Amino acid sequence: MAQEREERVRQAVTADLPAVAAVTTAAYRPYIERIGVVPRPVEADHAANVAAGKVFVTGASQQPGAGIVGVLVLEAFADHLFLDSIAVHPEAHGRGVGRRLLRFVDARARALDLSEVRLYTNALMWENQEIYPKYGYEVVERRVDGPYDRVHYRKRLLRRVS
Repeated sequence: MAQEREERVRQAVTADLPAVAAVTTAAYRPYIERIGVVPRPVEADHAANVAAGKVFVTGASQQPGAGIVGVLVLEAFADHLFLDSIAVHPEAHGRGVGRRLLRFVDARARALDLSEVRLYTNALMWENQEIYPKYGYEVVERRVDGPYDRVHYRKRLLRRVS
């Protein structure tokens, strides 16, 4: 029963804001020194993203603000779902949280009738560059955007046949 609750991904609410910020900061903190700049998701306007319905969370508790260990920020466009940020608290690494969140991203894209997911990661976050291809993402390009050297990915989803 506890495992079923933990696996649920839900839309974030205002009461989740402190946890969303804490998980995002904890997840991206190790990269600050390596990339030489604070990763953009850490400084994002979490309140605006939650209010816009872009933030999804998962954790051991379904109570708002409690037990959150994973955070997604998604934005739907006409032709794709953009995975703006995925953050897993370091204490939850190895528990399948990232895998659960990435499965949710695919399901969300399909529910929105979108056949592609796009994302990018910093070129110096090599761990991510090892993970994303395992989940069907392919490199599209590498591009510098201000202080960020980014590797852009996409994943094409098969549409369900009715």
